[in-house]
Amino acid sequence: MRLKFEVIPYVLKFTFTAGTSRGSFTEKETWLIKAYDPSKPDQVAWGEAGPLKGLSEDYSPDFQSKLTSFFSQVEGMEIPDNQVDILEFASEVIPADFPSIRFGLETVLLDYLKGGQFKIFDNPFAQGKRRLPINGLIWMGDEAFMQEQIEAKLKAGFNTIKMKIGAIDFDTEFKLLESIRKHYSANEITLRVDANGAFDESNVRSRLTDLASLEIHSIEQPIMPGQGDLMAKLCEEELLPIALDEELIGIHSLQKKNELLDKIKPQYIILKPSLVGGIKSCREWITLAEERNIGWWMTSMLESNIGLNAIAQFTAEYENLLPQGLGTGQLYSNNFDSPLEIRKGELVYNVPKEWEII
Repeated sequence: MRLKFEVIPYVLKFTFTAGTSRGSFTEKETWLIKAYDPSKPDQVAWGEAGPLKGLSEDYSPDFQSKLTSFFSQVEGMEIPDNQVDILEFASEVIPADFPSIRFGLETVLLDYLKGGQFKIFDNPFAQGKRRLPINGLIWMGDEAFMQEQIEAKLKAGFNTIKMKIGAIDFDTEFKLLESIRKHYSANEITLRVDANGAFDESNVRSRLTDLASLEIHSIEQPIMPGQGDLMAKLCEEELLPIALDEELIGIHSLQKKNELLDKIKPQYIILKPSLVGGIKSCREWITLAEERNIGWWMTSMLESNIGLNAIAQFTAEYENLLPQGLGTGQLYSNNFDSPLEIRKGELVYNVPKEWEII
């Protein structure tokens, strides 16, 4: 089959200032991808390419022109008519160092294959018969703002809380975590933290030791990526279980993936399809991790509900899931209405609800 594509830029507006150790966000650029066959105007599929400025290897000021150029090339190609070949096709036509574009191509083609109904994978989650456990995310800010978020997540029924740390002073962040633990044991509330590389060799061990006293489940990326020897030592010392996140950026070949996991031996890895090369790449990471008894979970990268829906349906291809990082659909004031809903700390696909016409 041959398809036409349109690239549509869109700016998502946060309902608050979203703070991380890399800075704060009030909006997020993304690009929607529309696929259609002119001879079948009623069948339209959607994908999303949403690199993150300052993090994604494929983000650049001329990202849109590159994105448009890639899809202009794909318009002249014969597109496979099955899932396996589509994923292989996307990996062949989009270079590995354009991970968000590859993910956008994978998902828009898989959506079209299924009839353009936002059903990327036909599984119990997409049928509304299965819920995905997710963590409640606490963004950085002043103490009052973070405390307000914590109370809201607990009230909403989340039993896994993930707090971003590293922007305000550590003592304040520690006290916030401590306040949760005073009221809820580790059996009642699981606590995760995400440092986004905020610590260094001079303080990381003391920080991990302090956090371990609160029975923290894990810490994402305690130090900046590219420090493989130090990260490997920290994982070996097991002061606190460590999850690699930014460390996976730019690692594309199977050989490099194997080498990284064998050297660092993390307790967990965090997979963002838009960041690490899409669905096919994530499948490779999952296979390699499970062979080594390394845990994993999926996280969205601030996509709109279009990208989030694709990630959630892909995640639901797997069983026995840890709580996932897929609760970002409520961040924006201008997201697209969708069947995705959060109920008591779980992501649900509410089948009767219609998608907003884009």
